[in-house]
Amino acid sequence: MRVLAALSGGVDSAVAAARAVDAGHDVVGVHMALTRNRAQTRSGSRGCCSIEDSADARWAAEILGIPFYVWDLSEQFEERVVADFLDEYRAGRTPNPCVRCNERVKFDALLERGLALGFDAVATGHYARLTGGAASSRPGETTGLTLRRAADAAKDQSYVLAVSGREGLSRALFPLGDAPSKADVRAEAERRGLPVASKPDSYDICFVADGDTRGFLTRSLGVHEGALVSPDGDVLGTHDGYFGFTVGQRKGLGLTRPAPDGRPRYVIETRPATNEVVVGPEELLSRKSVDGNNLVLLADPLPLNNGDLSWQDVTVQVRAHGRPTPADVVVDIENGTLQARLHQPLRGLAAGQSVVVYGGDSGDRVLAQATVA
Repeated sequence: MRVLAALSGGVDSAVAAARAVDAGHDVVGVHMALTRNRAQTRSGSRGCCSIEDSADARWAAEILGIPFYVWDLSEQFEERVVADFLDEYRAGRTPNPCVRCNERVKFDALLERGLALGFDAVATGHYARLTGGAASSRPGETTGLTLRRAADAAKDQSYVLAVSGREGLSRALFPLGDAPSKADVRAEAERRGLPVASKPDSYDICFVADGDTRGFLTRSLGVHEGALVSPDGDVLGTHDGYFGFTVGQRKGLGLTRPAPDGRPRYVIETRPATNEVVVGPEELLSRKSVDGNNLVLLADPLPLNNGDLSWQDVTVQVRAHGRPTPADVVVDIENGTLQARLHQPLRGLAAGQSVVVYGGDSGDRVLAQATVA
């Protein structure tokens, strides 16, 4: 196959491209330039897509002996990821920009260009496993396609990939899905002579290079003074904008007096209409069900006696590295929604998060994805 290897400049994507070459594919490396700031440099191990990353990607391609190009996708990234991130916070939701980037840039935009140029698939350094479909070397084939957790549970990225759906994933290759650990991948990179073998991982939000998400939101959305209130409506303090807070947050609330019982307070809710942030005790964070919309199905649910389509005794996950929670899930395909009835309470659920359903015989198969409503 003709394979477009996405080279971020890190060790994972470099080894993934090397494995694609070893598999006999005709591989071309491409680095996605996602920032509009051409002078951006890497800050510690935060962020990605900097000048240094582009140079490291080119160096890796030279060692692998594959053609290399830099594609400017900064406009798509700004429109599909950064603008969406700001819109979601403005609406009082908590988005996951990595989910949006995988869906709208790393697959949609990259694959769109790749297919137009005659490529069959895109290979990335994500840690996840695909079986059937693309794994059987039939680009675009979705019959029997399954997305599963990576062999290395600590690095598993199936959560952020689920939103891509069967069609997007059918054109994807994840050569690192069976890697036992990140240490093994680094050791392989060193054996291959790749200069990124010891390069630190990027983390946090790539377009917030200093890690100060609240500062980024304030600079982008402005200062809007509002009230911190108790669940009963008592004013406890002020803030510079509801969008600077997320459900479950405990630190950085700026409260000057403790709760009457001395217990810590958490963000329970944000109210965009009134610019209020509700804070209260931890027990108010617990939820017994999760409603989701914008449903993406990666497996077919089973009918119940009452006609509902459902998966019983599965798990749901609402954060990239969150704890899987046992649940029964009912889906409404016509309206694109799901409801997960949790077997045990889940704490700190926020609208805008991605909820992913896992099941199958081994419990590691992605069944569906939706956005928490």
